[in-house]
Amino acid sequence: MVVYIRTQGVRIVKEGQHLLAKKGGNTYHTLFTYKLKQLLLFGNIEVTHGALCQLMRKNIDTVYLTKTGRYLGRINPPESKNVFLHKKQFLLLDDKRFGLQMAKSIISGKLSNMATFLKRIKRSRKHHDAGNKAKQILSLLHKLENTTSIDKVRGYEGRGSAIYFQGLKQGFIDNIGFKKRIRRPPTDPVNAVLSLLYTFLLNKVYAGVRTAGLNPYPGFLHTIDYGRYSLVLDLMEEFRSIIVDTLTISLFNLKILKSDDFQINPPQGKSAEKPYIPDVSKDPIGMITMQNSDMECFDIPEQRMEANPFKDLASGRYPVRLKSAAFKRVIDAFEKKLTTSFYYPPADTTFSYNDAIFYQAKHYRKIIEGEIEQYQPILLK
Repeated sequence: MVVYIRTQGVRIVKEGQHLLAKKGGNTYHTLFTYKLKQLLLFGNIEVTHGALCQLMRKNIDTVYLTKTGRYLGRINPPESKNVFLHKKQFLLLDDKRFGLQMAKSIISGKLSNMATFLKRIKRSRKHHDAGNKAKQILSLLHKLENTTSIDKVRGYEGRGSAIYFQGLKQGFIDNIGFKKRIRRPPTDPVNAVLSLLYTFLLNKVYAGVRTAGLNPYPGFLHTIDYGRYSLVLDLMEEFRSIIVDTLTISLFNLKILKSDDFQINPPQGKSAEKPYIPDVSKDPIGMITMQNSDMECFDIPEQRMEANPFKDLASGRYPVRLKSAAFKRVIDAFEKKLTTSFYYPPADTTFSYNDAIFYQAKHYRKIIEGEIEQYQPILLK
């Protein structure tokens, strides 16, 4: 069970074997720690010493974020004791052949899933342009197979993502102002939801990586940098369109989210004269189903693949935020999405998306340990 605490001024206290979320004399939640896998705390949430000790004793991943959703830190279960596995991870960073193959596998999965989703949009929305964009992405897959440079792999990812977001807008029934991917801060409702859900996805993949006993820092597609969870960012790529993008379109097309669920947040004082909103249309990484509080939407931590980031340009638009009630609906929809099941032929079993994230982290570990040779991304059908 994953619990999100967003009510400001709440205190988390220990009572017996359980935790209570209290404000004043009221109890908002009873948290049964034997069920609890992860706890996300937004803003001014106090955790008492007794509650903190209980969270640590039960190895509950506790994540602290600002009220506006920026990641601050977490209380993790104990570090994996498998120093030999971690040593292999870091040694492989110097293996250029291994790194190239891993990056190609990850991006082949991402490009394939983006193309498949655009084909779905073409069939369901009768937009031939989405189909043309899918063909352009598939053409990059053929080039990817023969490349011998990891920088070119990143280039194909950037080009494919730019094409993809041009086609993704065709999937929405109504025109809600989405033209391209804008990350920091999001300046339209779709980008606001994408940013929020990508953050939730990142958090889930991080939990999968830690559960598999892996170190989250050494990755191959995303360059290593101080404090960057490069492996987590690598492994979330294949799930972006499968989980987040399909869910985002469903939320708007099914009218679960509407225009009055969002508010514009103009800056105050001098900053209002020249609002600085980044335009990341050329950012190489920012171009990265559900079938039937005044919390600001947020984006995942810095994740550029290249050492020299592209210089942001001002677009003169204000950030868009989800209102509190809509924020909760998005959380509920995300958790429901993770329970959606599908058949996965390589494992000859049925997975939920949540299970698939943890399975892929374990799959990656087997490659590090030499049990299997090539990473197989999960593909959207």
